[in-house]
Amino acid sequence: MSSHAEDRYYVPHGSQWPVIGSIGLFFLMVGVSTWFNGSDAGYWVMLFGAAIVIFMLTGWFSNVIAESQGGLYNTQVDKSFRMGMFWFIFSEVMFFSAFFGALFYARNMSVPWLGGDSNNFFTNMLLWSGFENTWPTNGPADMGGEYEKMGPFGLPLLNTAILLTSSVTITIAHHALLHNQRKILNVFLAATFLLGYFFVVMQAEEYIHAYQEMNLTMASGIYGATFYMLTGFHGMHVTIGAIMLTVMWVRTMKGHFTPKSHFGFEAVAWYWHFVDVVWLGLYVFVYWM
Repeated sequence: MSSHAEDRYYVPHGSQWPVIGSIGLFFLMVGVSTWFNGSDAGYWVMLFGAAIVIFMLTGWFSNVIAESQGGLYNTQVDKSFRMGMFWFIFSEVMFFSAFFGALFYARNMSVPWLGGDSNNFFTNMLLWSGFENTWPTNGPADMGGEYEKMGPFGLPLLNTAILLTSSVTITIAHHALLHNQRKILNVFLAATFLLGYFFVVMQAEEYIHAYQEMNLTMASGIYGATFYMLTGFHGMHVTIGAIMLTVMWVRTMKGHFTPKSHFGFEAVAWYWHFVDVVWLGLYVFVYWM
């Protein structure tokens, strides 16, 4: 094969990791679904599946890092990685769009219908007579009892400041990498993942406060369900992003990445900015409105 063809085409070698990952995801899916449906064994099946997935991710990314550091990847591979990350983030955009869509549908369509707006007064009369079109709501049927709405100040405002600050620190770290300023890169990258972990701790504190003092639970009707669905999945993404940033920091401490070759770092930076943008949407539509 000519050198020109080698620059254009890349055929990856065989790997056992996709099969291992599929097995782990199968056990994880079965475990979660059976655990949520009351099976105690499902909890252990879920943990087993999660352990396999973690093993797969650790092994697969270790191989990719070793191959990258060994100079096995050319510009075509770098381009394919970038395209893959772009489509992955796009899929994440669609993931959260579905949940924001559910919130919009509940607030602006379902609740007004059940409350008997001008075009659907029979729905109110026949199904839930007396139900009022208000948001937030734990009804119809007053599910979960009385509760308090989570306001935009306090911990939510602090978490917003944390994530906005982390967006600045990761940008500074990126520019430091482009200019080969390794000390600045290491310091601000560490600051970014520490802020990420701090966000997760503060969100856990927020959940404890909501459950124990506000009676705001996942059983608090459609408001409680959408609140925890959106903030919970976002918190999971922050946790994953902070772990990835930690891995990138370990790699930078080992001298990995150069100003011209640093896709691993850049991909995680893209992901982190995406997480920040999603939180801003959450803060406006869940906490303020």
